[in-house]
Amino acid sequence: MGNLRSVSRALAAVGADAYLAATPQQAEQADAVVFPGQGAMADCMDCIRRNDFETFLNAWIAADRPFLGVCMGLQVLFERSEESDRLGLGIFPGVVRRFPSQPGLRIPHMGWNEAIFKTGSPLTQGLRTEGEPFYFVHSYRVVETDPAIVWSETDYAGRFVSGVRRGRVFATQFHPEKSQAKGLQLYRNFLTLTTR
Repeated sequence: MGNLRSVSRALAAVGADAYLAATPQQAEQADAVVFPGQGAMADCMDCIRRNDFETFLNAWIAADRPFLGVCMGLQVLFERSEESDRLGLGIFPGVVRRFPSQPGLRIPHMGWNEAIFKTGSPLTQGLRTEGEPFYFVHSYRVVETDPAIVWSETDYAGRFVSGVRRGRVFATQFHPEKSQAKGLQLYRNFLTLTTR
């Protein structure tokens, strides 16, 4: 969905032997899965189901195999999005809602903003947990989720969830592949999960 090639290039830049998997069988051969995505929730979920990835993603994540969702790759992990009132994969509890309309607030939330990380994550090695700038492009954000899975938060129309984590499963609302050196550091850190 949209940013596959830029994510592949970023992963290759940090040493990954990255490839695009067109089928679940091809993805199953990988040591780690990165699920990027841009665009609309309905289109993304239709693509997942049309290409038989729903069962694969649920099984991969349930087995705690290394996984990184990016942007839409975070939103699809949740139960439902109010964008097109579409069901997601339901891997994590929570709803994806549009940013509220209010004076002075631009939607989409686009540009550089800080992700404030919880400590103790292998993906934050070399990053400042108290706040590191990453690039965002989105109109919807996760609400009503389990605080135990919140990995990072960002301020825009109030504090929102910009990253989630459970075991070796991570997802970010921001785009590491568009976030220069810090984004590449996050991808480099993600690759270390394949050796644990």
